[in-house]
Amino acid sequence: MTQVPPANRPPMLSTEQALDFLLTAARPVTEIETLATLDAHRRVLAAGVTSPIDVPPMAISAMDGYAVRCADFTGGADAGGASAGEAAHLPLRLPLRLPISQRIPAGHPAQPLAPASAARIFTGATVPPGADAVVMQEMATLEGDGVSFASSPQAGEWITAQGADIRAGAEILAAGRRLDAQALGLAASVGCATLPVLRRIKVAVFFTGDELTMPGEPLKPGAIYNSNRFTLRALLENLGCEVSDFGIVPDQFAGTQATLREAARDHDLVLTSGGVSVGEEDHVRPAVESLGRLNLWQIAVKPGKPLAFGEIDRADVSSAQPAYFIGLPGNPVSSFVTFLLFVRPFVLRLQGVTQVTPRVLLVRADFTQTKADRRNEFLRARLNPDGGLDLFANQSSAVLTSTVWGDGLIDNPPGHAIAAGEFVRFLPFSELLN
Repeated sequence: MTQVPPANRPPMLSTEQALDFLLTAARPVTEIETLATLDAHRRVLAAGVTSPIDVPPMAISAMDGYAVRCADFTGGADAGGASAGEAAHLPLRLPLRLPISQRIPAGHPAQPLAPASAARIFTGATVPPGADAVVMQEMATLEGDGVSFASSPQAGEWITAQGADIRAGAEILAAGRRLDAQALGLAASVGCATLPVLRRIKVAVFFTGDELTMPGEPLKPGAIYNSNRFTLRALLENLGCEVSDFGIVPDQFAGTQATLREAARDHDLVLTSGGVSVGEEDHVRPAVESLGRLNLWQIAVKPGKPLAFGEIDRADVSSAQPAYFIGLPGNPVSSFVTFLLFVRPFVLRLQGVTQVTPRVLLVRADFTQTKADRRNEFLRARLNPDGGLDLFANQSSAVLTSTVWGDGLIDNPPGHAIAAGEFVRFLPFSELLN
């Protein structure tokens, strides 16, 4: 393989430029299927969800207690439906004792509240017509078949109005939303038994390197266990992808080319680990170029510079779109970090997700790093009990321990040394792993 002279190489793209390139190139899937809401976790909505009902569908009690008319506490006749004669017999001072005219558990109908009476009511139960407040049971005294109140309630107290959460006709979930547990619960709350979702994307993965050995097998001299296979498969499955694992591919051009060709046939994306650098045993790049094209290679990011992006033509299906290709570095931390920064948002965009950018927090650095790198560094760090960040001591791209120890990545700009006490951009793993 002929090496490109360094002087002729184009400048490496920044993290922002590379991500923008990937997201612009992504063609979201369009095929729609209908799933039971119970089975739609982590799928992407193909259309917005509009509520057919008010939620709650009627006024309900927010407490266990007693539904009452506020007018009964003042002797007024305007709000309670009582006649002037009835109101004249009501006490004008507290405490006030009212007979209990009905009992209303949740899920049972309520009758109109009789004037000058109270209804025993429970949390979530329908507020009876005519009642305009609920007195919590701790503020009332049960006396035989009646109840006594020492203070007057306010209109609307402890009542959740009909439609207080959702109005009929309102859009509650937008198209392109990835369905988490909260979204599924919200859809169920308006009666959605099924949801329209985009199909899952299909990803083929394989791992290059004669040195790779699977756990459970003896390590030969010079060999290492293939941790990337476990990390990347889990990350893809966590995103809801259909994953086909083509295993470990030896460092040979012909074998790499054949695996790429087969993987591209039935998959939206081919993801590899290793073999994308410039060494004589790095065969992934030339194999991709022999089957399609390489559109992006090398990013000014640390760890993970030798990331590659391109397309692989489907030779046996002339009318089909090519399969996307992303080649990740072989070092385990480089592979992990570049997946989170580039593969995750790309996969989400292919799935039809509209919002793919993770939230960034500004957090105080409780360490000093005097050495500034010319690339955009992503440093493994952990939140400490004082609300600041501690830095993992060894930031080598081979130290996978740092990804378990840490809570996220510090996004440190090129050429920037970090002083203790300054606020840095922090990407929590909780934002990057879902």
